[in-house]
Amino acid sequence: MENKVSVYRREHFNAAHRLNNPTWDEAKNEKVFGKCNNPSYHGHNYEMEVKVTGTPAADTGFVIDLKLLSDIINESVIEKFDHKNLNLDVKEFSNLNPTAENIVVVIYKILREKIDKSLDLQVRLYETPRNYAEYPA
Repeated sequence: MENKVSVYRREHFNAAHRLNNPTWDEAKNEKVFGKCNNPSYHGHNYEMEVKVTGTPAADTGFVIDLKLLSDIINESVIEKFDHKNLNLDVKEFSNLNPTAENIVVVIYKILREKIDKSLDLQVRLYETPRNYAEYPA
C-alpha cells in the first residue's frame, strides 16, 4: 500500500498588474474591475504555496527534495514575476488578463514542466490575506 504524502513550499513575490479587457470600453472596464483597472497599475504582495504529493522515496524518505523544489520555484517563477509589471514584463500576460485565477494557472504550467510527472502538483496563490486562487481546484 502506498503512503502518499504532501509537502509544501511557501514563497513570496511582489508584482503590479492591471485588470482590463481591451474589447470593452473604459466605463465597462471600470465597472467590472473597479480599482483594479487603474491605468497606472497597482501592486500586490503575493504569497504562493506549492503542494507536491507522492510516495516518499525508499532511499531518501523525500517526496521531493525541498531544496530542489525551492530552486525550481525561485528560478522559474520568482525571478520571472518578482518586482515586475505582469501586464508589461511577463510574456504570458501579453494577451491574458492577469487575474489571480490566470496567474495561478500560468504558475502551475511553468512548474508542471519542471517537476516529475509522477508527482501531483497544486498551486495556491494569495493575492491578499483573504483572497486566493488554487489550481488545479
